Amino acid sequence: MSAPAQPPQVKALNCPNCAAPLTIRGFEHTLTVVCPNCLSVLDAKDPNFAILEKFQAKQRVEPLIPLGTRGKWRGDPWEVIGFQVRTIMADGVPYSWSEYLLFNPFKGFRYLTEYQGHWNDVTVLRTLPEVAMSSGNRIARVLGQTFRHFQTAEAETTFVLGEFPWRVHAGERARVMDFVAPPRMLSSEQTESETVWSLGEYTAGARIWEAFQLPGKPPRPVGVFENQPSPYTGSVKQIWLLCLFLLLSLLSVSQLFLIFDRQEKVFEHSYDFKPGATQEASFVTPEFDLKGRTSTVEVEISTDIANNWAYFNLALINTETGQALDFGREVSYYYGRDSDGSWSEGGPHTTALVPSVPPGRYYLRVEPERDPAASGMRYGIVIRRDVPSMMFLWIAALLLVIPPAFVTFRAMGFETTRWRESDYAPSGGGGD
Repeated sequence: MSAPAQPPQVKALNCPNCAAPLTIRGFEHTLTVVCPNCLSVLDAKDPNFAILEKFQAKQRVEPLIPLGTRGKWRGDPWEVIGFQVRTIMADGVPYSWSEYLLFNPFKGFRYLTEYQGHWNDVTVLRTLPEVAMSSGNRIARVLGQTFRHFQTAEAETTFVLGEFPWRVHAGERARVMDFVAPPRMLSSEQTESETVWSLGEYTAGARIWEAFQLPGKPPRPVGVFENQPSPYTGSVKQIWLLCLFLLLSLLSVSQLFLIFDRQEKVFEHSYDFKPGATQEASFVTPEFDLKGRTSTVEVEISTDIANNWAYFNLALINTETGQALDFGREVSYYYGRDSDGSWSEGGPHTTALVPSVPPGRYYLRVEPERDPAASGMRYGIVIRRDVPSMMFLWIAALLLVIPPAFVTFRAMGFETTRWRESDYAPSGGGGD
């Protein structure tokens, strides 16, 4: 039985430019290594580590995950061997993100990318995506999933450190296209010689810090990233379904009230009123009984007014206690015809609902008012007890709709913020 394969040993050498020690962790896979001291780009395949480029960085960038850091990621051990910063320009403003190259001698390579505290776990695809147009927008399909085009930009490598399985150099440019289907992001990088597709998945920084046992806490994410999953995904549909269930329950309860409320007529009479008459306009109706439990009382007024108005000062008075419940109602009804056709406003009828009236003997004090120049008016008053109030139903329905409407608004705001940074923003531009 043959012995299990042993991983190759790490090779230590020195930089030919500054003599600083170099460590080769990617073994035969490494084509380029960048000296951590002088940032010289060296040929890892040359026995003497020939200098390919002397890179003078405007500003040295320290990786958040130091080179050589090891951790268990996705169930396998990985080591950070390379780091690069890439930059795009949007409306004259540079936007930079970091890429960490991870290596496992048996699994190969994968990447961790970071932009303003947003992390992605990225692998190179072996399957070529299908790019097409849909509803005027570019989409890409791969592995049974559809991605929507987010942005296209030219990315430049502005800082490199460590080792890479390709000929890396500062100033290298590539045309980058991003397609999103949160929490995943599909990206293509096109150079003069090749096009590489990769698939990234949004990852919480805390998971990376735990996997690689990094000190402190990861940087707090800023803003909304292009493939960041919405915290409202699924919750909008669920809360609207719950709201619909509660509204149907409320409707069922209201139907029960309509069935069991008696809507008993306790008084009905018709009157004539002439503005400017010598007699007192105020009067009281004959007494009537409100029996049973405490309930609502509805006062309905029907008039024959046309193109005019009337106002009724009303008071429901208990004959035993003298307690008066004062209220008033206006009736106005106008109609006519103009160039747009017939029109009308208001109506000749009105109702007033008095809540929680105790049982007892009552009468109604009525004082009508009207334009003194108007003609006489005939009106009728009908009083009913135990009439259901639809106002409470509407208020309850409104209160039930507020939470899902709020969540929907927040979800829409999250997506608006996301796409504001894309090529499809209203302003026509955005950052990475």
